[in-house]
Amino acid sequence: MAKAPVPGTVKTRLCPPCTPEEAAAIAEAALADTLHAVAACGADYKVVALDGQPGPWLPPGIDVIGQHEGPFEDRLAGAWADIRSATGGWGIQIGMDTPQITAALLDAQLASLRAGAERADGRPTGLLGRATDGGWWLVGLPGTDPHLVFAGVPMSTPSTGVAQARRLRALGLNVAGAPELRDVDTVDDLRAVIAAVPDSRVGAAGRAALARIAGPTANERVA
Repeated sequence: MAKAPVPGTVKTRLCPPCTPEEAAAIAEAALADTLHAVAACGADYKVVALDGQPGPWLPPGIDVIGQHEGPFEDRLAGAWADIRSATGGWGIQIGMDTPQITAALLDAQLASLRAGAERADGRPTGLLGRATDGGWWLVGLPGTDPHLVFAGVPMSTPSTGVAQARRLRALGLNVAGAPELRDVDTVDDLRAVIAAVPDSRVGAAGRAALARIAGPTANERVA
């Protein structure tokens, strides 16, 4: 799930101190980092459900579908439903806010989902990767009806991850946890993610914005 990085519509919680243009540059960098990790992972089918138009940040090998209208839970369910004929409803879903993910991390989650399908008790397994703000950055489903998974679950709240895990269990799924990651929502988040992945695209875009916010150094002011 992603939104095209248009100034004034993305990463608005970074503003201020970032400008809308800086926030959009950070969003574009995060989106590129995320999608390049997806492109390099071993999934059979890779797709981005996009609100907006594709740009140069989209690597080859990833299909694009439009997002549905309505609240986020409906857009999530709609994206899963749109690709069900290709996936059987089996796979993992991530957002664009955790650019520290890697292809290896995604492959590990796919392997965990496959391992859950082979459990001796026959009970299907879902995945949930919690975010530090209380939400989630990844959900994995073994063919479960997505409308039942997401309908009525409060989104973008400090209790979203807890509520989503509760829903998965209520649907009869074992819930396997993925590593907790930090979304890039605030400037503090941005600093933490830059420290975690300094050589990333989001690292470069974030450092440029933070340098502008900090202003010139003492030597530069004297010069």
